[in-house]
Amino acid sequence: MPKSTWVIDGPRGSAPTGVEAVFAGLLAEVLHIDRVSVDSHFFDDLGADSLVMAHFCARVRKRGNLPSVSMQDIYRHPTIRTLAAAVADVLPRSVKSSVAPAIEAPTPTSAREYVFCGALQALFFLAYSYVAVVAITAGYAWVAAGASAVQIGLRLVLASSAAFLAVCAVPIAVKWMLVGRWYPQQIRLWSLAYVRFWIVKTLIRSSPVVRMFIGTPVYLFYLRALGAKIGPGVVIFSRRAPVCTDMLTIGAGTVIRREAVFNGYRAQAGRIEIGPVTLGREVFVGERSVLDIHTSMGNGAQLGHASALHSGQTVPQGERWHGSPAQRTDVNYLRVPPARCGTLRRTVYSAVALLVVPLLYLPLMEGGASLATAAASWLVHALAPAAGALGALFIQAVILSLLLFFGLGLVGLLLQVAVPRVLKPFIKPDKVYPLYGFHDVVHRAIARLGSLKFFTFLFGDSSYIVPYLQWLGYQLSPVVQTGSNFGNEVMHSNPFLCSVSSGTMVADGLILMNDEVSSTSFRVSRVTIGPNNFLGNDVTYPAGGRTGDNVLLGTKAMVPLDGKIREGVGLLGAPCFEIPRTVERDTQFDHLRTGEALSRGLAAKNRYNLRTIGIFLLTRWMSLLLFAMLYLAAFELYNALFHVVSAVCFALSVVVAGVYFTLVARGLEALHPVRPAICSIYHPDFWSIERLWKLHPIHYLHAFDGTPFKNVLWRLMGVRMGKRVFDDGTHIPEPTLITIGDESVLNYRSKIQCHSQEDGTFKSDRTTIGAGCTIGVDALVHYGVTMGDGAMLAVDSFLMKGEDVPPRTRWAGNPAREM
Repeated sequence: MPKSTWVIDGPRGSAPTGVEAVFAGLLAEVLHIDRVSVDSHFFDDLGADSLVMAHFCARVRKRGNLPSVSMQDIYRHPTIRTLAAAVADVLPRSVKSSVAPAIEAPTPTSAREYVFCGALQALFFLAYSYVAVVAITAGYAWVAAGASAVQIGLRLVLASSAAFLAVCAVPIAVKWMLVGRWYPQQIRLWSLAYVRFWIVKTLIRSSPVVRMFIGTPVYLFYLRALGAKIGPGVVIFSRRAPVCTDMLTIGAGTVIRREAVFNGYRAQAGRIEIGPVTLGREVFVGERSVLDIHTSMGNGAQLGHASALHSGQTVPQGERWHGSPAQRTDVNYLRVPPARCGTLRRTVYSAVALLVVPLLYLPLMEGGASLATAAASWLVHALAPAAGALGALFIQAVILSLLLFFGLGLVGLLLQVAVPRVLKPFIKPDKVYPLYGFHDVVHRAIARLGSLKFFTFLFGDSSYIVPYLQWLGYQLSPVVQTGSNFGNEVMHSNPFLCSVSSGTMVADGLILMNDEVSSTSFRVSRVTIGPNNFLGNDVTYPAGGRTGDNVLLGTKAMVPLDGKIREGVGLLGAPCFEIPRTVERDTQFDHLRTGEALSRGLAAKNRYNLRTIGIFLLTRWMSLLLFAMLYLAAFELYNALFHVVSAVCFALSVVVAGVYFTLVARGLEALHPVRPAICSIYHPDFWSIERLWKLHPIHYLHAFDGTPFKNVLWRLMGVRMGKRVFDDGTHIPEPTLITIGDESVLNYRSKIQCHSQEDGTFKSDRTTIGAGCTIGVDALVHYGVTMGDGAMLAVDSFLMKGEDVPPRTRWAGNPAREM
């Protein structure tokens, strides 16, 4: 619309100021209307939504001579008049760019180094596989040479213990041989120094200590052996193992909760940057928090849940901070009283844990696998005695894979339902227990059995997730079945203390925090989510969350623990602020959520989801079949270069799994191509995208993090991937909607998500990441976003839908804004 046709209306009779007039004109352009009142509410009166207002913010930024406006400003000041007044003192972007420090130039990379790095990484993996095969072969021969069943059993225990200790010691030995001590430095991507860094990182993150001894003093001993400086009485529950351990200093009595990230490094602009993370005594780091390099916390300091310290931030002694980037607060996140938990208790617990794993867990696993292989071989001889060698191998692989996949699946489901019910009476809600005792063992057993992700992936995004969670112990009745009540990822500590009220829908990545912990104690409490809520992606909901009925919790929103009970509103950001509960665009399909329309749509969705579950089971079983065939082929070729063949087969099993699942996902996407859409959750376009989420090879792709091979797999899945992109563990749910420019950097646990789902409305659009961009650790980029070349998004930031990030700018925060 030509600028001369704008009509700017001011009902209060006062003439709009210059900035108000320009804002009103730009908003009229975006809304495609003639008249914009400077006192009209953006959402209630003008019918705008967050995507429209993001486009408005982008147009304001492009003018250059106007004060910069962020989405947080829009929500807090939802009229032209109040917005103009609020940002009146903000420098125009053209002025800010002239005084802001320049972004450090990217470190150049070369194609030759890129290829050479990939070759060295492949050679390392083959060499590691060969050494492992040699050791396993020698151990198997020694165990089989036992003279009696008792001697074979004893040898199995000894061999398992030795193998376990060796695998645990390898990362420590390799780290000290290849690196020595880490110190603050920059490593050029794809260089020889980066190859050493990648080897150490891969070995540490794949160590069984990280999986089996999290939250115990054994894990602290392991980190100390890797060079970390950790005081007595520290408790680390996070499964995200730090890599640059010499950069980590933790004072006595500090507690770090699950899902917290403190790597000691980050990737940025063509390089790995390594820096210190320093935590004082009695520090608390909350759930799903991120500590960037060059951050510190003083004695007795706290960092809240879903929060982040950006590089250079320091929390003073005794202060409490939360948000992203963190800021001071009065909320107390360490709410459980201490208990008596001395050195003797910790020592006994660690000793028992060390004995149980090699003496019981590993022999049972190895013995069970041997029995399954022997049973499969016996069945082959009984059912097909005349089969040739190749046919017998295939039949044996089919039988073995069926026994392992469906047998273990059924046993796992029964254990997940039965064992926590037996253990439930031993844990009383709201009672404080000391760590490292009987009640702690019970609590950990319930939490670990309840965290099996296979079944939430199997039933999630369908009607069948509701009865599954009820079987686990969730209180969900009365249920308003939508077919999408919960996504594929739902985590909890105690399923019997989870209550989700009627009419509530949950996207992926929900963590229900039933437990509160200190460095000496824990207690479990009920977590209750009110009726008619909607929870977006990656929400951490603690016990005592101050939300009630009819609340929308946006993606990565921090749930408040203080103040009034929020009802009938939306909450966004960290720390959170109020936004409209819903907008007109999200209500256009409400007629499909009730009555006969709901019955028809839900029935059709259930049929589609049931077929998706069948495809999920079939493709997962076939992957196990491929692995079994490679394993048995190596076993049959024992006398023909057994070690070399077995090492190649072991390495191929990882590569084949990654390629296989990538091709499965791409093949299914080709049958129903993903396109930008706005539709109901009862539309086939949405069901096909749900299918891709369930069949996404995310867990298999992580084996290739930090290698050139990851980019090859992304391209196979449909990502328009540039040259020499560095991917340290990002997640891309809709690959065909993504474009990523040359030499961009995608950090650990980052996500590029081209969709959102609010209540019953699904929206998706394309996202473009320019050349040389950086997406920080645990940062999330939403749909419809464009990042200009060289732009940077800081750790744990949330770049909202529709944002247009100018080239070579630095953005940070939740929601993100230009810094």
